Amino acid sequence: MRTRILLILLSGLFLLPSEQAEAADKLNSQNILSENNLNPAVDLTDPNSVDSPEAAFNTLAASGKIFYVSITSGSNSNDGSKGSPLKNIDKAIKLSAPGDDIYIAGGCYMGTLKAGFIETDKPVRLYGSWNEDFTAQDMLVHPTCFQPDNETARSSRKALLKFTRDVEGTVIDHIVFDSGERNAYSSKEGVVEGVEGGRLLLPTEKPSTGNATVGEPLIQFVSATTGGDVTIQNCVFVNGASFALQAGHRSGKFLVQNNVFVANKMAGIEIYGTCASTGGPNTMNQCGEVEICNNTILFSWSRLKDFLDMGYGIRIMTKCAYNIHHNIIGGSILAGIDHTRFNKDEWIRLDNNLFFVNKDKDLHYSPASNTRLRIDAGDFGDLEFASATGNRNEIPKTLQLNKPYLEAFLSARYKEQVDFDPDSPANQWREIMGMNKQGTISSSASMFANKYPWQDAILLFGNLKGYGAQ
Repeated sequence: MRTRILLILLSGLFLLPSEQAEAADKLNSQNILSENNLNPAVDLTDPNSVDSPEAAFNTLAASGKIFYVSITSGSNSNDGSKGSPLKNIDKAIKLSAPGDDIYIAGGCYMGTLKAGFIETDKPVRLYGSWNEDFTAQDMLVHPTCFQPDNETARSSRKALLKFTRDVEGTVIDHIVFDSGERNAYSSKEGVVEGVEGGRLLLPTEKPSTGNATVGEPLIQFVSATTGGDVTIQNCVFVNGASFALQAGHRSGKFLVQNNVFVANKMAGIEIYGTCASTGGPNTMNQCGEVEICNNTILFSWSRLKDFLDMGYGIRIMTKCAYNIHHNIIGGSILAGIDHTRFNKDEWIRLDNNLFFVNKDKDLHYSPASNTRLRIDAGDFGDLEFASATGNRNEIPKTLQLNKPYLEAFLSARYKEQVDFDPDSPANQWREIMGMNKQGTISSSASMFANKYPWQDAILLFGNLKGYGAQ
């Protein structure tokens, strides 16, 4: 017998505060649409305030009709007015036209008839986490969660929210996207004290009870979408069994600001250009702009439980200009940012981000074929990007993390055992008969994409002034 043991130890230290940090001040920069849209709690009860619903609507953009949704008091036979809200988000999307706003009261949504997913072929403007009379928006007090259960995986195996065609003007705001209830988790392997369930089971693994994991992104914009400006802000993406946000981007600006990404598999954010290249061989057109700012991205897990492939906070893909700034990116199984797809360096701006405890350095960078550099944040200034300043490798002391999850993550390990005896009687007989010799391989992980409590993910807003989700 020959035994091979591979231990992967994620060393480093997160510091936890003795008490919860006060929420940071609202951002005031040219990258922000409005203060209302960057704070997880907005009180709009004063009609004379600049934060009133009327002012908020005017600040966002001129919109059309407003639809209201409440899982608690709504009905899909209602007209969707404030006094007669609809029950389901997808019903409001069906009735709405591009430019309409959809306001969603707090509660757990799974789609009409618990379908477990929402698909749309038109732009949507979704604003969640409102109270029942739609006068205050507060994710801490009354969060809107799109959170299908495991039963939905029996009949639908799709992304939680999928865009298939037109997206110009789409806004997603103040919504928790969580696959933790839909996923399947082991009851024996990767069990962590203080954390619900064991390791994530892959879609190919059959759980002892219930339905297999759905290996699709939380939000997906397919390559066929027609392009245009998209904004995703003030949301929580947690327990994604594939990418948290995966998007094809054809034109315009794709803005991802002030969100929390926790415990997602493969990558937190992957946005790639989809426009045609028209300059002939070896040319690359710039499809549009991607701005990723003030996000908190933690615990990005690998594709498989061996920790060897994927596991990035952000993936820089091709055909887009990227402006990545003021993010907190930590605890990635491989790197905080992956830049190995040969996108043009002059299209990359990477400034004022905090990196820490990313297992295989803060940046993976391929300047040429068959080359992959692993770079610390402090050395970003040596790169020939359009800009790469102010990045630091620093552990924020004020992160409000789930302590059992953190402790298990820091000591996460993978073990593989091979049992192969080439001279066993059975293998000697196989060799004589011209058959392949056989052995067995068993493997286990002490932790792999375990479920992170979505309520704790919300607490990561406002932990560090100016950096990460505010």
